[in-house]
Amino acid sequence: MNKDSKIYIAGHRGMVGSAIWRALENSGYSNLVGRTSKELDLRDQKAVTLFFKEEKPEIVIDAAARVGGILANNDYPYQFLMENLQIQNNLIDGAHKFDVSKFIFLGSSCIYPKFAPQPLKEEYLLTDSLEPTNEWYAIAKIAGVKACEAIRKQFGKDFVSLMPTNLYGPFDNFDLKTSHVLPAMIRKFHDAKNNGNAPVTLWGSGSPMREFLYVEDLADAVVYALENKLPENLYNIGTGRDITIKELAEAIQKIVGHEGEIQWDSTKPDGTPRKLMNVDKMRDQGWKASISLSDGIALTYEWFLQNQESFKEVKL
Repeated sequence: MNKDSKIYIAGHRGMVGSAIWRALENSGYSNLVGRTSKELDLRDQKAVTLFFKEEKPEIVIDAAARVGGILANNDYPYQFLMENLQIQNNLIDGAHKFDVSKFIFLGSSCIYPKFAPQPLKEEYLLTDSLEPTNEWYAIAKIAGVKACEAIRKQFGKDFVSLMPTNLYGPFDNFDLKTSHVLPAMIRKFHDAKNNGNAPVTLWGSGSPMREFLYVEDLADAVVYALENKLPENLYNIGTGRDITIKELAEAIQKIVGHEGEIQWDSTKPDGTPRKLMNVDKMRDQGWKASISLSDGIALTYEWFLQNQESFKEVKL
């Protein structure tokens, strides 16, 4: 691995991809390649094949995906399944055909069964049914994990899958229609604070437990996986600590400075009751997260305040 190795980051404009780009630059990597969705439609197999033929990247990091929260997954199941399959299949197959030396596939903790034992271990994959509200996205990501495993098994190539827990941070999606729980709460509490500390209504009971990873920690894990040959194909990336949604809401409310009431709408779904990652395998390889949840939320809210004028509604 050389600092001038050509590294293609798919999805380099997104929250995850941009964090990886910054982390690689900070680590001295100087030959980074990115394409916007207008420049390269990753759903188009011919276009992706031509890209690999012309650019000849040595390393590929797949941070490209169609993502969203419970509402978006429920409303657009076909797009979440098909577009994610198209994106990752084109990238994985292109990387294989053009002899990319290392491929890092990024997925999500939602690949694990809804009622799998906690904390979630890598071997729990495909042992039971998925959470119905995001199974479309999960099935696509499971297919990506298995494709990388198959290439690793059949051809001996260094294709590895990293499954992060719930991510948040700079360049997150704060659109209330399509965002995940943590950025949605930041937006809701901020807007309510500016509206005379109006009450904030949140989905569910507040009892589910979730784990959150600051996106720059994930980027650090990607750099670590890039610079070290990991002996297995699948690794969880997280903090190994979780928090109830109610505790998360109270933490965000305090950091934002909202002084109104929190109301819980129990008619809305809670989703998976608990989703904590077992991160022992990655820790055994020498990596662990370093940014606390309170510090990460404060950094994310600071970024939100600096960039809120640029937020646009996401049209699906």
